[in-house]
Amino acid sequence: MSDVFFVGCGPGDPELITIKAKKLIQKADVVVYSGSLIPEPILKLCKKGKLYDAAKLVREEIFDLLYKNAKNNKLVVRLHDGDPSIYGAIKEQIDNLEKNGIKSVVVPGITAFLASAAALGTQLTLPGVTQTIIVTRAESRTKVPKREQISELAKHQATLIFYLSVHLLSKLVKEAIQGGYKKTTPVAVVYRASWDDQKIIKGTLSDIVKKVQDQKITRTAIVIVSNVIAPKSYEYSKLYDKEFSHGYRKAKTRSTKN
Repeated sequence: MSDVFFVGCGPGDPELITIKAKKLIQKADVVVYSGSLIPEPILKLCKKGKLYDAAKLVREEIFDLLYKNAKNNKLVVRLHDGDPSIYGAIKEQIDNLEKNGIKSVVVPGITAFLASAAALGTQLTLPGVTQTIIVTRAESRTKVPKREQISELAKHQATLIFYLSVHLLSKLVKEAIQGGYKKTTPVAVVYRASWDDQKIIKGTLSDIVKKVQDQKITRTAIVIVSNVIAPKSYEYSKLYDKEFSHGYRKAKTRSTKN
C-alpha cells in the first residue's frame, strides 16, 4: 500500500506551485483534482497518470478512487487549489483512509488570501493598525458557530478575510457594520488572485457591494475588510529601528560630540 498525498498547488499562477508539489504531480499514477480551480498548465504536469475531476464526483466516489489506487501501490495525489488545510475538506478523507489502513501526507500550498495580499501590494498586519488576521466565511449552507458570526468577529477590528463569501457580500457588509466597523472601512475584493484574468476591486463598506455587482463577480474571490488596505497612518517596524536591539544586532545610537 502507498500513502495518499493531499497536495496544494497554489492560488492559480502555475509558477506559484511548490517544487515538492510539482514533483509529486509529475510522478503521480492518479491525480484527483478540484475541478476548474486547478489551472490547465498544472494538470499538464501529470503526463503519465490518470486525471479525475473531483467536481463531478461525490465523497464516496473520491474516497474509492484514493483508497483502491493507494492499496494497489499507485502514487495517488489528491490535488487541491491553494492550500489543502483551508476549506479543503481533507480531514474526512484522511480519517476514512486511515480507518482502512492507508496513511496520508499533506503538502502545503500558497493560499488565495496570500496571493490577494500580494496583488494588493500590501501587508495584512501593520503596527499601529492591527496585528491580527481572522480568516473566515459567511454563513450559508455551511453553518458557522454563533461565536464566529461576522458581527462577533468584527468587534476585534482586525484584518478580516473571507473565503467563499463574495456572493453574500451585502450580508457580510451589513454584519461587519453591526459588529463595529465604520462604513468608511476599506474593503478589497480580489477575483481569481494570480490568474491571468485577475481583478481587483477596492472600496469601502458603504460602496463595495455595488462595485462588485457592477463587475458581475459572484464566485472565486477573496474579500478583505481592513484599514491595512488604505491606512491613514501606521507605525514603522521596531525590528529595524536603530534604537532597537535583538539577538543579531545591537542598537545603533547616535554619537554625540563634546
